[in-house]
Amino acid sequence: MQTLWFGLVVLMLVGYVLLDGFDLGAGALSVLVAREEASRRAILQSIGPVWDGNEVWLLAAGGTLFYAFPLLYASGFSGFYLPLNMVLWLLIFRAIGIEFRGHLDAQVWRDFFDGAFAIASTLLIVFFGAALGNVMRGVPLGADHYFFLPLWTDFRTGAQPGILDWYTILCGVAALAATSMHGALYLIVKTEGALNERLRAAVRRLWPAVVILSIAALAATIEVRPSLADNYRRNPAGWLIPAAVAAALIGMVVFTRARRERDAFLCSCLYIVATLGGAALALYPTLLASSGDPAYAITIQNAAAGRESLSAGLVWWLAGMAVAIGYFVLVYTMFKGKVRDQPAGHR
Repeated sequence: MQTLWFGLVVLMLVGYVLLDGFDLGAGALSVLVAREEASRRAILQSIGPVWDGNEVWLLAAGGTLFYAFPLLYASGFSGFYLPLNMVLWLLIFRAIGIEFRGHLDAQVWRDFFDGAFAIASTLLIVFFGAALGNVMRGVPLGADHYFFLPLWTDFRTGAQPGILDWYTILCGVAALAATSMHGALYLIVKTEGALNERLRAAVRRLWPAVVILSIAALAATIEVRPSLADNYRRNPAGWLIPAAVAAALIGMVVFTRARRERDAFLCSCLYIVATLGGAALALYPTLLASSGDPAYAITIQNAAAGRESLSAGLVWWLAGMAVAIGYFVLVYTMFKGKVRDQPAGHR
């Protein structure tokens, strides 16, 4: 049951990155590829019907984590208190940038909120990537399984690191490149004309960066915590995951050149699923590693709720997911196809 809930938490987080990832990537790219008002409106119209629903998966993942592994939830929200508050403010500014930019027909007004949307989206991606880096690297857990991290120290990994160091910054930059390409591939599916061509050019520029940063992040992860390769040594089938990552990277560029837009976007989805799935396999059964004494690590065994609670909660989780999936299928079906330009009064 503990392993099942570990998989469900990973599933929720992967779902969030897949869905809100293209929203964030679109925001990070928006001021770079959208050079005129019509293009900026097209980007917002591409994500407008779904972006706030996509964020629900982050809340659902947090709720699932709280229910299944309350110790991890309490420890993580205590130790990451400062960056979590920063993420909260960035989520607010991102929403404001989307919702407010069309309320006044003035160029300076629109430019300000377009900037808020782009900057908040970019910083959110970097923070989420750095957060994954902290989980992979480990944090200074004490005997009570709690910890405190300053925002940075000397930018080195070790027993007492900061939230930001060379490794977590690398993870943040890698996440920015991959998520930006994910957003570009989604927008290619939704747009036409000059904006579509600029997005294809952005994919061609981003692809080498994603490949290089993926390899660099993998090598750095093994350097920082060699034990993360243990599960792959014990389970040779796990090496199919790096193969899936490589196939996805190749598919993204090949299908983009062939103008098979949906296939290219699906390859980006495969890249995210394989990358995060590979990280989960490397961590299992650890939820949060200790950068000091390994005995203080938070695992699925010492962090899980009672078996009866997990069994009962599974029924409600399945019912809730059925409703949520049905809603998302309906929304994405209703708003499928290319976006069409609207008058300036619309977002």
